[in-house]
Amino acid sequence: MVKFAKTKLKRTILVIGIAIMAVFTIIILFISPIAKCLIEKYSIKYTGRQIRTSWVYLNPFTGYIHLDNLKIYEANSDTLFFSADGLSVGIALRKLLHKEYIITSITLDKPVGIAIQKSRRVFNFSDIVDRFSSHTPDSLKVPGHRVHFSMLNMKINDGTFYLHDTATHINYCIKDFDFTSTGWKWDADTLPGVFSFSNGMGSGKLAGKFSINTNNSDYFFGFTIQNLNLNIVGQYLKDMMNYGSFSAYMDANVKAKGNFKDGENIDAKGRVSINDFHLGKTKKEDYFAFDTLVVAVKEINPKKRLYHLDSVTVAHPYFKYEQYDHLDNLEMMFGENGNKVATVSNDRHRFNLLLSLARFFATISQDFFESQYKANRVAIKRADIKFNDYSVSEKFSIDADPLTIVADSINKNKGNVNVHLISGIQPYGNAFLNASIDPKNEDNFDLNYDIAKVPVTLFNPYLISYSSFPFDRGTIEVSGTWDVRDGRINSKNHILLIDPRVTKRIKNKEDKWLPMRLIMAFVRGRSNVLDYQIPITGSLKKPKFHLREIVFSILKNIFVKPPTTPYRIEVRNLEEEIEKSVSIKWQMRHSSMTHLQEVFMKKLSKFLSENPTASITVTPEQYTAKEKEYILFYEAKKRYYLSLHSEKPEAFGKEDSLDVDKMSIKDSSFIHYLNKHITHKLIFTVQDKCYNLVDSGTVYLQLNLLNKARRDVFLSYFKDEGSADRVKFNSVHNIIPYNGFSFYKINYNGELPDYLVRAYEKMEELNNKAPRERYENERGNIKGI
Repeated sequence: MVKFAKTKLKRTILVIGIAIMAVFTIIILFISPIAKCLIEKYSIKYTGRQIRTSWVYLNPFTGYIHLDNLKIYEANSDTLFFSADGLSVGIALRKLLHKEYIITSITLDKPVGIAIQKSRRVFNFSDIVDRFSSHTPDSLKVPGHRVHFSMLNMKINDGTFYLHDTATHINYCIKDFDFTSTGWKWDADTLPGVFSFSNGMGSGKLAGKFSINTNNSDYFFGFTIQNLNLNIVGQYLKDMMNYGSFSAYMDANVKAKGNFKDGENIDAKGRVSINDFHLGKTKKEDYFAFDTLVVAVKEINPKKRLYHLDSVTVAHPYFKYEQYDHLDNLEMMFGENGNKVATVSNDRHRFNLLLSLARFFATISQDFFESQYKANRVAIKRADIKFNDYSVSEKFSIDADPLTIVADSINKNKGNVNVHLISGIQPYGNAFLNASIDPKNEDNFDLNYDIAKVPVTLFNPYLISYSSFPFDRGTIEVSGTWDVRDGRINSKNHILLIDPRVTKRIKNKEDKWLPMRLIMAFVRGRSNVLDYQIPITGSLKKPKFHLREIVFSILKNIFVKPPTTPYRIEVRNLEEEIEKSVSIKWQMRHSSMTHLQEVFMKKLSKFLSENPTASITVTPEQYTAKEKEYILFYEAKKRYYLSLHSEKPEAFGKEDSLDVDKMSIKDSSFIHYLNKHITHKLIFTVQDKCYNLVDSGTVYLQLNLLNKARRDVFLSYFKDEGSADRVKFNSVHNIIPYNGFSFYKINYNGELPDYLVRAYEKMEELNNKAPRERYENERGNIKGI
């Protein structure tokens, strides 16, 4: 009987065990598909989004949930908003009995999210934020109880996220996004995390860590950036540009701590560098560029009004400013007076990252100069600053290169800041400036400057446009000192123009005319020098220029110079004799010689015939850029002229050529003709418009023909004397000549001609006597004099 009872008990326990296991199995087998069905059925009701998944695994006994191939769609749409290969969640079931909701782990595998910005504050996920924004994440209150919530061991593996801004057509992507965090507990105040991702639209990686105090909103973060392509900046730039190309890269290592509730409560340090920066008309033509911009920060704390920079360095910056007949290169890019930028800035419904950063840095910079700032060193190294003016009859170009600016020990609480500038001036000249500035008051400063060895011929484009007379000689030097206190100026400025000489007038219908020879007779001193002191007083806002010395000098020249006229004529004749003996100057695009040049050539050929052992070597020093510009203008004007005179092609003669020569490139009808033939919109200069009409091969061919014609003319003077074989020609040197014109440089092999020796000796004697001896050093240090 007992044995039967035991057998029955075992059988009952076995049946119950099997039943329990069957129930568990049934629950496990059926709860997962039921959960999948419920999620897909009620997802729209509770989230506003359709949610789908390939399968769901739910274990109610261990608290483990896994959703495979998760897909979340846009609201009221079949467009995908978010997806993931898998979402795994672990829940501590036993803690539910103690009113604790603990997610022990949550992992997203290969998530893909798409954020769409529809306006400044509206995104495609705004509805989700609005739906759940009323919930408090740290604890949930129920009557009589406080329910605690924690989320631990958060992880995202290999995520990819996209941003589309429909208003500004911005597209961006990050990939390889990894995130790990030990998580957040209801009874702890710190949420830590580590993250990393790559730029999905180019090179670059970012990695960092952070820590957030959920009680007081304090935070800490540190991150590094490696070779990050800033192509997203270029996308925001396009919103403000008519055209253009942008590229740049970033490296950074930054650490900061602060508080989310107080924007000024931040303490940051680190190093940020922008590398290989290019902004310009096209990828091949920059307007602004630099190799590196490095900002090394020891400490920045806006709340303490503390800005301590270790160094700010810009390596090889490049800037090109161009003036056209209408607007300049920057206005062409950003609109007249920057109206493209203003339009975007005034649109409150559109977000622009660049403008937001600009406003932020404007605020920071204003606060910077009102705070306790320090910078151990600020340097601009090997800068290249170009200015091109196409609004005058010829292209004017000047270049500060290489330009270096250095300022050391900038400290608002200490003495003056010393700034040093030194620069070469291309094609000739140099400049330096030393300044001492009071950091507490920018209206207090001292400076001295010097600009030297700049040829007057550099400014021929302006001289031709406003006087019709170019110069073929002369050097400008400008120097001065400024002593400014509380905005009051005490300045002395010295202008020196050495040996200026006006050459042949260029007749052009649009160029203005001034009697330059008469003007130079009045303003030039006895030693062929303009030497003036121009004091400046008054205030920085309203300076006063004292020109009394210039007026007195002109009056003095009227009465004092006439007695020295024979002396000045002798000096001029000797200078011309020497110049003609060592060089032959050519007028632009012409191969004919002047009467005085012909006289010299006959004298030179006679010298060779009388001295059988003598020979000369001729080196063509060619102003190629300017010669090609003159040829280009002529060929383009000729085509326009022929379009007006269809009967001329067969009978285009000397008079027609003179008419074409005298035609201005600024002639409105000619410009209209050029504009009709423009093939693309990025042609702004008359030069480019002419090249659009005349191919470069034609210009090159005409230049070669010009060189041949000049050589033939030169050699023709020696053929009759039988000495042409003792004239050797070197290859053409492409240069920017100091005198502003192409020329033949003549070197004598053997003894110099007697007339040249006598001229050199007499010139040396005159240079060592008053009034020229005063400027002996200046003349001796200037190339070409």
